[in-house]
Amino acid sequence: MTLLFGFAPFLLFAILSRLSADLALWLAFAAAFVVTIRDFVESPSLRLLDGASLFLFGLLALWRGFVMPELSLAAVRTIVEAGLCLVIFASLLASRPFSLEYASRDSKTGHWPLPVFVRVNRLISLVWGLSFAAMTVADAAVVFLPVPFYVAIATSVIVLACAITFTLRYPALAASRLAR
Repeated sequence: MTLLFGFAPFLLFAILSRLSADLALWLAFAAAFVVTIRDFVESPSLRLLDGASLFLFGLLALWRGFVMPELSLAAVRTIVEAGLCLVIFASLLASRPFSLEYASRDSKTGHWPLPVFVRVNRLISLVWGLSFAAMTVADAAVVFLPVPFYVAIATSVIVLACAITFTLRYPALAASRLAR
């Protein structure tokens, strides 16, 4: 569940972006700052997703606000999604799935063996990476091809719902398999 708090800045951005891209960027930056500071106070370390969100939303808010205000919403969404997608896949390539920083090896059914724990988190990270890849492709299609914007929005809603559902359900499924 704490993993979903790591995605709170992006979810806030995704929800508010149709209202105003600038407002969505600045509020996502503020949310990333709050999440990062809250976690940093508890433990003086920076989680990969929190740091990436803070950097990405801060940079894009400044860039769109002061350098290139004509940047379209679809282009901003593409950049955000591509940035988060790259961070997630980089964590997988480094054999340190980003979701490990949010997970606990203690579950309701007992203590997870390390290999199973890492495998579960690798799969969760892969699902989120593929979700962001699908959203990136959909928004890039809106930017570069004559694709209507609602296609990108529908894609985002569907893949986010799938990733959230998987994140909430898969650890319990893996724990039940482990208990057998």
